Amino acid sequence: MDFHKDILKVDFNSEVERICSFIRQQVREMRREGAVVGLSGGIDSALAAAVCVKALGKEKVFGLILPEKESNPISAEYAAKHAKKLDIETETVDITPTLEAFGTYEKRDNAIKTIFPEYNDNYKSKITLPPDLLARDAFNFFTLKIDDGKGNVQSARLNKKALNGIVAATDSKQRTRMMHLYYYAEKMNYIVCGTTNRTEVLEGFFVKYGDGGVDIEPLAHLYKTQVYQLSEHLGVIREIIERAPSPDTFSFQVSDEEFYFRIPYAKLDLLLYAWEHNVSVEDVCKAMDLTEEQVQRAKRDFEAKYNATKHLRHLPPVIE
Repeated sequence: MDFHKDILKVDFNSEVERICSFIRQQVREMRREGAVVGLSGGIDSALAAAVCVKALGKEKVFGLILPEKESNPISAEYAAKHAKKLDIETETVDITPTLEAFGTYEKRDNAIKTIFPEYNDNYKSKITLPPDLLARDAFNFFTLKIDDGKGNVQSARLNKKALNGIVAATDSKQRTRMMHLYYYAEKMNYIVCGTTNRTEVLEGFFVKYGDGGVDIEPLAHLYKTQVYQLSEHLGVIREIIERAPSPDTFSFQVSDEEFYFRIPYAKLDLLLYAWEHNVSVEDVCKAMDLTEEQVQRAKRDFEAKYNATKHLRHLPPVIE
């Protein structure tokens, strides 16, 4: 394979038509009349909405904006602005009461307090992985970081019990959003359109029965950098294109790279493509000006995450 830095360049017209044909076919086969898209204010959902409009027409696409009290306020603002540009109908539903009723914040905070007993409502929190995977090797151990609201930040490595407690509580945000999406989709006889890209699929960066619980995934073959290319082509608003990608589920703002990927998307996607297509380490080093050690380090990280998240990509096992 001739591996090079432009290998992920998209043929815009043919790719858009391929995605639109897929969306139309799936809507038709499922006997639905349109598509619901959860608009997060991020690049993936913005592109998903844009291709749905292209495929089905603006009158057949419904945008649902689902903020909660810890969302970045700019997320809902950008989501609404993009929806207005697409001229699609939207509704905003604050999911905070649902999360409070379930105990999402309380359960997460109780897990945090096992590490930082002083943690209270004035604090913000996030979890991160070691940065700069290409610069130095490090195991995928999560760190909890808290800010007391006055700029004083503390960090501590998470033990398994605390990590599981925080993740279990936080994942209820994505699952609550999906519950709302399916309510509207079933009421309108629409499909729920997913927004997960290939970078996220391969590394398991989605929540099962949350953002992974959808009817179709029209972007799951596109690496994140390709999502950006198509978003530029289809006129996604500049604010979203220029925004740093974030899961937007923590009160203390964190980027996708800081939280999970550990490599900037421009390099990550090329390395993932090379790993997925068995490109030789030598060819990758040459094309990307990386050392063999750096490429091998990335490959080990990809394999570990891919294997650990295999269950997310499959339906539950059944007895044949």
